[in-house]
Amino acid sequence: MNSRWLSQLGAKDKWLFLTWPLHGSLPHPWLPLNNQPSAGQTFGWIDRRLDTARSGPSFLGEEPVASIVAESLYRGMEIGHYRLGPFVIMANHVHVLLLPLVSPSRFLKSLKSVTARNANRVLGRTGEAFWQRESYDHWVRDEQEWTRVATYIENHPVKAGLVFRPENYRWSSAHEMHRQRSLGAHDSMRYIH
Repeated sequence: MNSRWLSQLGAKDKWLFLTWPLHGSLPHPWLPLNNQPSAGQTFGWIDRRLDTARSGPSFLGEEPVASIVAESLYRGMEIGHYRLGPFVIMANHVHVLLLPLVSPSRFLKSLKSVTARNANRVLGRTGEAFWQRESYDHWVRDEQEWTRVATYIENHPVKAGLVFRPENYRWSSAHEMHRQRSLGAHDSMRYIH
């Protein structure tokens, strides 16, 4: 879903699951062509394509670029845009669970523009799109779904075959260097109505 719709769809005090890929990381056409897939089917299709991509940009797999994205996620939390929950920065996309405190379209636009500008500078790129314009978003309905999504996010590098344990993946909230920064103590994260 395009981020411009986020502010219209949200509900106060609801957690939001967001995924956004690098520009050019999804094959064209980037949506399945069969009948009208559900939002969940579309997300699954996109996520599988991103995880199995053998071509296309993988800038987020470079430490300086992944660090820019992680620090920007923390900065958004520090300036009061959201409460940051579990996240993972894969080579060509990002998954994050957060509780918006301002309009999601506002913080996503800011987050994507700052990270794109800084990453392109580090990579020596000018005038090139960094992020795919579209993003996938899903409002979490209850605590059970929050737990399922949080587990999905932190286990994503394991599922993708990058590590054997979630805490071994450096660019995940499951990793020790991030656990203490996300929501203070990671153990205190809970779904909030």
